[in-house]
Amino acid sequence: MDLNSDVLWTAFGLMLIFEGLFPFLSPDGWRQKMAQLLALHDGQIRFFGLACVLGGVFMLWWLG
Repeated sequence: MDLNSDVLWTAFGLMLIFEGLFPFLSPDGWRQKMAQLLALHDGQIRFFGLACVLGGVFMLWWLG
């Protein structure tokens, strides 16, 4: 797989679209979810971050 800058910018653009959909479609729901996120302990947030990183690494490994 040839990872050039066009693929990287396309992936970044798609990420921005997906990240922006929920706050655009339901700002009140997004605000409530962010308040719930702020109530989590550091360990819970770190675990979620680690799970996302490992999921992304696995996805790249699987696709590559």
